[in-house]
Amino acid sequence: MRSLKQTDILTGSIPKQLLLFFLPIWFGTLFQQLYNTADTLIVGNFVGTNALAAVGATGAFVNLLVGLFVGLCSGAGVVIAQSWGAHDPEAVDRQVHTALVLSVGLGALLTVLGFASATPMMRLMGTPEEILADAALYLRIYSLGMIPQMLYNMGTNILRAIGDSKRPLYFLIAASLVNIVLDVVFIAVFGWGVAGAALATVLSQVASAVLTLRCITGSEGTPWHIRAEKLRLHTEVLAAICMIGIPAAAQSAMYNVSNMLIQSSMNSFGTSTIAAWGVYGKIDFVFWMTINSLGIAITTFAGQNFGARQYDRVRNGVRVCMAMAAGITLVISAVFYNAAEPLFRLFSQDDAVIAVGVGMMHVLTPVYITYISIEVLSGALRGCGDVRVPTLITVFFVCGLRVLWLTLMVPRYHTIATVELSYPLTWTLASLLFILYYKRGGWLNRCKAAKGLE
Repeated sequence: MRSLKQTDILTGSIPKQLLLFFLPIWFGTLFQQLYNTADTLIVGNFVGTNALAAVGATGAFVNLLVGLFVGLCSGAGVVIAQSWGAHDPEAVDRQVHTALVLSVGLGALLTVLGFASATPMMRLMGTPEEILADAALYLRIYSLGMIPQMLYNMGTNILRAIGDSKRPLYFLIAASLVNIVLDVVFIAVFGWGVAGAALATVLSQVASAVLTLRCITGSEGTPWHIRAEKLRLHTEVLAAICMIGIPAAAQSAMYNVSNMLIQSSMNSFGTSTIAAWGVYGKIDFVFWMTINSLGIAITTFAGQNFGARQYDRVRNGVRVCMAMAAGITLVISAVFYNAAEPLFRLFSQDDAVIAVGVGMMHVLTPVYITYISIEVLSGALRGCGDVRVPTLITVFFVCGLRVLWLTLMVPRYHTIATVELSYPLTWTLASLLFILYYKRGGWLNRCKAAKGLE
């Protein structure tokens, strides 16, 4: 039942296995980002700056909605990874069926919430009147794809938890190609504007969900094979998922609430700044998807090895992952800083947008290194089942402090740089706290005691 590729996380060379697990996740995240990047490129070049700003203005709220569920997905992934590492296929079976039922229910809830709150939320965030209608329209159509998006996210967490990071990549490549083709048809050919961009994204999400579910339902003879008669919520499994997933969802929500406040602050500087911030987010995502992919990789690595009681291997994996994160981050920072203008010109030919965007890149890219400890250490701790203290550090010393900065300092010093400085200040403090907490080591004994392990 268990293939060599699935046991390498427990037995192979740590640098090699982390890299082999990380790369498909990274490429998968890259193609997932192509959903919105294709929208941005085609909207910016075929429709105009206002439409580009409208699509960009929805990003923070979309991330808030999706992030709530992705946190729960990570809880399911940790629970399944620990059971798989502990050689407990019956537990994996119950966990997989519970996770998929949960994804459908919450996806439906997010659809209703996103559709109903589109216009009020865009107004609350201070979206300029000239782009408000387009932003709300994009958000309402995007919300229709929440159930397939949730099914895809949960399905990929299930596959990654048992050590398969390649098939999710293949599914996303196919879905991204669908998205790009439909973007060109709906926007450049049919002239449907932001509505066409949103519809293309929804249909590509449906494609990724269908491919993922087809893979899981076709895995006969494995604990993650789906059978309709077993699809129900197992109370004890749901409790275990929520114990890890709810703090992760709360952490994601706080991140995205603070990002919504940043978006609101950027909105106060006008349409050119909104467009520049939206484009910067597409470029900046290369860094975020890299660090996030390393976080996912170390979470699964730590979860399986913790379940197998290989605690030294967990710590060695963290050291390797930190070194990988630091090296990659320094390269990304150097490239982004020096290539800021040509990167922005890929998305817009508006000189005002480019000038603002280059300034953003020059402030933020040199300080990426201050963030990496947060992602890698919180991922390792979450994989072992420790979520309480990491969540508190993130909520209070990243998100809470950022909100305080935006509330007190931005009105007094109303510049784009003041808004941007909220990032390195909070990252640095939270990173120091994560390093201190991890080094003290008491978390591992608490995790073992909670699972009844030696």
